[in-house]
Amino acid sequence: MKIDIVTPLGRVFEGEIKEATFPGIEGEFGVLDGHAPLVTTLNPGLITIKKSDGKEEIIAINWGYVEVTPEHINVLVDSAVPVAGSSESEIAEAIEKAKQLIKDASDSDALVATVEAKIESAARAL
Repeated sequence: MKIDIVTPLGRVFEGEIKEATFPGIEGEFGVLDGHAPLVTTLNPGLITIKKSDGKEEIIAINWGYVEVTPEHINVLVDSAVPVAGSSESEIAEAIEKAKQLIKDASDSDALVATVEAKIESAARAL
């Protein structure tokens, strides 16, 4: 299955994946190959992507929309921060940017704390 994640500033991620998890308006949901067609709003949170090689990619978003078809996922978001890097300092900087993006997008302290915990957990796995 192919996924494209795009912001007004350009493409954030593109590629073949096994599965993806999204922060939907009604709660977190996952998408696998062959998923039923769906269009929904995304809340501030994390998109977790499991790539075809088994590696995970984490992207923090502030809000947006996702369109799912059986073979393709299109994600349009206002702003996104990939939680990745080639060095510890780059990863630490990405984590701080992701946390700030979520704080700016949400007025819920519980959501911010939950997403920050997920970001920290995902970063340790990198």
